[in-house]
Amino acid sequence: MNAQYPITLLYDAACPVCSLEMDHLRQRDAAGRLRFIDIAAPGFDAAPWGTTHAALDAELHAVCADGRVLIGMPALRAAYAAVGLGWVMAASGFGPLSPLADAAYRIFARHRRGISRAAAPLIGALRSWRARRTHARMARCQAGACRLDEDGG
Repeated sequence: MNAQYPITLLYDAACPVCSLEMDHLRQRDAAGRLRFIDIAAPGFDAAPWGTTHAALDAELHAVCADGRVLIGMPALRAAYAAVGLGWVMAASGFGPLSPLADAAYRIFARHRRGISRAAAPLIGALRSWRARRTHARMARCQAGACRLDEDGG
């Protein structure tokens, strides 16, 4: 691990879109570079993080091992890079796209609860599909050993 890792992500698990995204990152985090803290958990206190709950609720926050705090799109870019998917977010950090991506993220963050309500059927279907895929992969395991095949299972 370098000075950046682990990265602690402070996210709202009560937001279905946010929770779905963090689940995806958690599944991809084979190197253990990410830590996840649910700011919606009972008893969560923002003070030790040097901010307010309202600030954490407004945008995703990431705290790097060296103490740097990344907020919004920079936090997402760092999280994706940590799990080997940096290329997915790379364009959002370049030139004129960066302020546009940052603004789009802030709009999403402000309206994420409504977006989550509207996307609930899709989120439910995606969660079911992921669960079936995981179950099928686990079913191929015998005596604690799994064979790898073309789909990565």
